[in-house]
Amino acid sequence: MCRSIKTLRPPVLPQEATEDEIRAAALQYVRKVSGFREPAAHNREVFERAVDAVAEATRALLAGLEVRGAARRG
Repeated sequence: MCRSIKTLRPPVLPQEATEDEIRAAALQYVRKVSGFREPAAHNREVFERAVDAVAEATRALLAGLEVRGAARRG
C-alpha cells in the first residue's frame, strides 16, 4: 500500500497516536487512493470529507484494538 503510512498502535508507538498522526495517515491514504496530492477546487470538499471519514475510522479501529500483552486502552 502506502509505505509512508506508519503503524499507529502500541507497542510500535510508545503512547497513543495523536490527532495529528491520525489525520496525517488518513491524508496519505486518501492521496494514495485518489491519485491526487492536492485536489482541484471542484474536488476539495469530497477529498476533505474522505480524509475526515478515514480519520474517524482510524480512531475507532485504534480504540477497539486489543494488543496482547498490553493493557486495554479506553
